[in-house]
Amino acid sequence: MKLRSRRSRGAVALVLGLALFTAACGDDDEAATDDTKVEAKSEAGGDTIKVGVLHSLSGTMAISEKSVRDSELLAIKEINAAGGVLGKQLEPVIEDGASDWPTFAEKAQKLISEDKVATVFGGWTSASRKAMLPVFEKNNALLWYPVQYEGLESSPNIFYTGATTNQQIVPALEYLKEQGKKKLFLLGSDYVFPRTANKVIKAYAAANGMEVAGEEYTPLGHTEYGTIVTKLKSAKPDVVFNTLNGDSNVAFFKQLKAAGLDATSMPTVSVSIAEDETRGIGPENLAGHLVAWNYYQLTGGADNEKFVAAFKKKYGDDRVTDDPIEAGYVAVHLWAMAAEKAGSTDVAKVKAAAKGLTFDAPEGLVTVNGENQHISKTARIGEILPDGLIKEVWASSGPIEPDPYLKSYDWAKGLS
Repeated sequence: MKLRSRRSRGAVALVLGLALFTAACGDDDEAATDDTKVEAKSEAGGDTIKVGVLHSLSGTMAISEKSVRDSELLAIKEINAAGGVLGKQLEPVIEDGASDWPTFAEKAQKLISEDKVATVFGGWTSASRKAMLPVFEKNNALLWYPVQYEGLESSPNIFYTGATTNQQIVPALEYLKEQGKKKLFLLGSDYVFPRTANKVIKAYAAANGMEVAGEEYTPLGHTEYGTIVTKLKSAKPDVVFNTLNGDSNVAFFKQLKAAGLDATSMPTVSVSIAEDETRGIGPENLAGHLVAWNYYQLTGGADNEKFVAAFKKKYGDDRVTDDPIEAGYVAVHLWAMAAEKAGSTDVAKVKAAAKGLTFDAPEGLVTVNGENQHISKTARIGEILPDGLIKEVWASSGPIEPDPYLKSYDWAKGLS
């Protein structure tokens, strides 16, 4: 992984154990170790720059968000080892959003007003992001959001390092169309991302000769899918477009398999299941099903090899990387590069410096779009393997420029 030479200033000599963060992560949390220590002073005006790390470390979304937190801490460790930012070590202040959207807003305000962090890395669900957005705008603070989402948003106080709709959902639909899949069944969690994503899917389907055979939503954390599996059997779709989030996927895929439906008889394409989630769901329940992302652990390239090796060295050989994990890692490095370029952590200066910034990420070269503060990304369709890893079966010809409002698609007019 390439790090800019301007970060290579000497690290300070004192070591401060961040024991206060252990409580935030939980006693059984595998990342609450000496990996969260920084070589720095903590006094006001000392040699650290505080940055917020805000994810669900408890509740239904912890299955996904803990590992994103881990990748952000890995990036912080790498940056500190290379000399920090502006000659100072980064000090992570870790908070738990607890899979509760008002809690995300509350913790974001705490990080900004009490901890005085320079920036925050965090969130997963669109509900958490929507809850935090007015907090960051009101305080003129900066959030780096690392997960794919439904688009139709561009806040001046958020950088989006996950995919927007035209970099994930639209390519997935184009792939399904190429494969002759014309009859879709839409299944999602009942909140903003799945419902908005499905509006996009239905608009695309109507314009491309595809049929939506059913549309169902369940609350986050829902575990009873027998009725929906029965509806799937009756509807007989060509593919289930799955926007379930969190551990509801565990229940759905286990019950789907128990009903005798597998990737051949009831194929699914998911946009919120990656390598990390397969560990909880069980690869035996997912093998052969499809996913749409921009990065996989098996993505080629020397930069990804270094990233995977570093992640496993820090957290264990049994751990995996995936798209949101990588996007969180990329977010930290991009902010550090922008702050170095700006010569400051001031929000306005960092934003200006980030425009057009490029980074050799594990997923490939990414570029920050200065107009909408998203990044260019290569779209990739993957098939889940029996061991839980994902092999790429299709990819776009190169990075796709972010188009969060789908302005370049005639069929999407009126969605925004």
